[in-house]
Amino acid sequence: MTIPTRSIFGPSGTGRMMTNSRDPSLGGRVQSERAAELMDLLGLSEGELCLVLNADALTLLSGQLGHRAELPILLDLLAEARERAGAAVLRRWVRASGPAGRPIDALLRRDFGAFEDATGELASRGFVLRRGG
Repeated sequence: MTIPTRSIFGPSGTGRMMTNSRDPSLGGRVQSERAAELMDLLGLSEGELCLVLNADALTLLSGQLGHRAELPILLDLLAEARERAGAAVLRRWVRASGPAGRPIDALLRRDFGAFEDATGELASRGFVLRRGG
């Protein structure tokens, strides 16, 4: 998969996906906003987001994601962690090595079961990140 070179999202740091304002499909816009939320929450690059959602940049840009069951599930899995620890901690955690490897690697493999296990492990440890020694 080619990583997009032109940003499909709003001005840097806004986390808002640029979509065609004439698009009458509210559902597509909602899914695009959820995708942007996941990207911002975990600090994913556009290429990583495309891999996680198994979609190309044009699909994201056009708001044509359709119903992606993984988006609300992933956001629900991360809701408690976001509340308790905050997005900054989640951005560090997703790239930190844990007992089963890095959570980002499970996401990029689309191994959502392993990612869910990693979020459970994070919750059971009390949302504490430790540096490897």
